[in-house]
Amino acid sequence: MNATEAVNAHLVLASRFENIEVAERALHDLCATAGCDGEQLYWVVTALREAMANAVRHGNRLQPERKVHVDLSVDSSAVTIRIEDEGEGFDPGLIPDPTVPENLLRPSGRGIFYMQQFMNCVQFSRAPGGGTSVLMVKHLQPTTRSAENEKPSPRSR
Repeated sequence: MNATEAVNAHLVLASRFENIEVAERALHDLCATAGCDGEQLYWVVTALREAMANAVRHGNRLQPERKVHVDLSVDSSAVTIRIEDEGEGFDPGLIPDPTVPENLLRPSGRGIFYMQQFMNCVQFSRAPGGGTSVLMVKHLQPTTRSAENEKPSPRSR
């Protein structure tokens, strides 16, 4: 696949935690098609899981009639994920920094912190329907196949 060929998916999921696995499976499939390696895929999937959990729990307040919209795009140079909820929205600037001493034992803010650590770009905005939209981009490093994963050519025997 060359850098200009992207594989894409658009999902509209009921706001349920079990649907995080549906989005994860779609991302795995797209990444496999684009040739992402295991370590890069691990961090991208972890960021997706955090963003989906936030959309279900905090954005849509566990209301299954509300939807989570997921757009995935993968090419040989980047993975782009956009997740939108149908909640009231929030100001990411008000989320406490989980790395300062007084917040080390508080659970809030960790998911956003992890997303920012795992991805190259994380941007929050107001979704068209009023909820929150998070855009995350991970620039992929070129991968090389290890010798053990390649089939030997007839000349190398």
